[in-house]
Amino acid sequence: MTSGHLEVETKYDVDAGFGVPDLSGLPGVATVDEPVEHLLEAVYLDTEDLRLLRARVTLRRRTGGPDAGWHLKLPAGTARRELHAPLDHAMNTPPRALQEPVTGILRGAPARPVTTLRTRRLVTALRAADGELLAEIADDSVTATLLAGPDGSAEAHAWREVEVELGAGDEALGLAVGERLIAVGARPSTSASKVGRVLAGRLAALTSDAAHRGGKRTTKGPSAGQFLHTALSEQVAALQAADVLLRTEQPDAVHQVRVAARRLRGTLAAFRDVLDRAATEPLREELAWLSGQMADARDAEVVLQHLRAVVAAEPVELVLGPVAARLQQTELREARAGLDRALLTVSEPRYLRLLDDLYALLAAPPFLARAEEAAKPVLRDAARRSARRLRRRLTAARRARESARAEALREVRRAATRVRYVTAIGRDELAHVTALARAARKVREVLGPLQDTVVTREYSRRLGIAAAAAGENSFTYGRLHAVEQARAERAEREFGDIEPQVRHALKAAGTR
Repeated sequence: MTSGHLEVETKYDVDAGFGVPDLSGLPGVATVDEPVEHLLEAVYLDTEDLRLLRARVTLRRRTGGPDAGWHLKLPAGTARRELHAPLDHAMNTPPRALQEPVTGILRGAPARPVTTLRTRRLVTALRAADGELLAEIADDSVTATLLAGPDGSAEAHAWREVEVELGAGDEALGLAVGERLIAVGARPSTSASKVGRVLAGRLAALTSDAAHRGGKRTTKGPSAGQFLHTALSEQVAALQAADVLLRTEQPDAVHQVRVAARRLRGTLAAFRDVLDRAATEPLREELAWLSGQMADARDAEVVLQHLRAVVAAEPVELVLGPVAARLQQTELREARAGLDRALLTVSEPRYLRLLDDLYALLAAPPFLARAEEAAKPVLRDAARRSARRLRRRLTAARRARESARAEALREVRRAATRVRYVTAIGRDELAHVTALARAARKVREVLGPLQDTVVTREYSRRLGIAAAAAGENSFTYGRLHAVEQARAERAEREFGDIEPQVRHALKAAGTR
């Protein structure tokens, strides 16, 4: 059995003679408990190449204190989500419930002990008038044994730090506690975690190795290879983070996996003159598969939320039968089914092979000659190519027959998405991409509803058939179909209005 909570904490480095100051009188604090001592031992697990730590994840087995057990800490914005499982008899192997969320990070590599921390902790609790825990201040004296690394080295570390972890207290209380600590000599810590502090040297060596991939810096800044390697590393990390969110069933996770896959695919396509296409095309095909799998899970959720909003805005006399209830039940059923399909996808060997292949690409990038050039001209060429592609799609859509226009406009939106990804990568290097990026964003904003209505109209038709079969009045579903048809027509007219502005931006970007 697992449990979890959102951990919001701030760390401070302190000297050996530091004393926690008086914390009474802070806003909302009615009582300050006497310090309670705990003796803790934590064994941290990771792979040989520190895959968990590099993903800002920690996995440990703790004994001593009120929260003894297995702990998995996952990134959650500025906070961390912490999952717990009891020790039971699994003293050496993490429970499956804590291994599953990091399957995409470990990718089959064993997680073994990398360091042991022993901590003498003095905990001071701040409470509200009703006894509710607002915050805990942990004064930690830590000794750490760094287990032998790949080179056979072992190290010992010792330090003292103070952690402020919020309970029911708000951010203002955390800041007020921090101000009192700093006033008596505490310093905001540069280490996000204890294990990160101990393994900082090994982590820096791994990061340094990655930083040298992509060729030497040129006299005009980073090489195209270095620039692209950094961008791809960040995008793979984003896919990995979305993977964790999906496996722990967090909101919007399916969408984030889809976006990460599409962004990676677009980047690999845009920089075909930097990376060997023989290596990247198979990856693009697999990323397209992943994006498609997530789309199937995502579309129903978005569509049904939209249809429910449309029904809620309709005059009550035009909503005949249990329309809202049917939509809500369908949304719940489809959302669960979509999430299950997405979870099944990330559990497939095909997906895990894709992750392995992406990391293999980062480890040994198949660079072409242009990788040694300065980044700016290569980025400029990539932006121009993506702009020319969008211009060609616009021309094709204008010439398309009525029966083929919907698909032609879908291709326009895809081309605009490519422009968006390329300009996002190059925005700090290329001043002229701002107008191009705005034009691409406008195309996506206008054509997005047009593409959505293809799905909403089909859902309206299917729901109407199901309602009629159940003996319900199907009038409202026909009206929903008509409302969505009108929305599609408005979007197409709006696209016609903005097309001249988009073409002007494309011309300014250097397309021919």
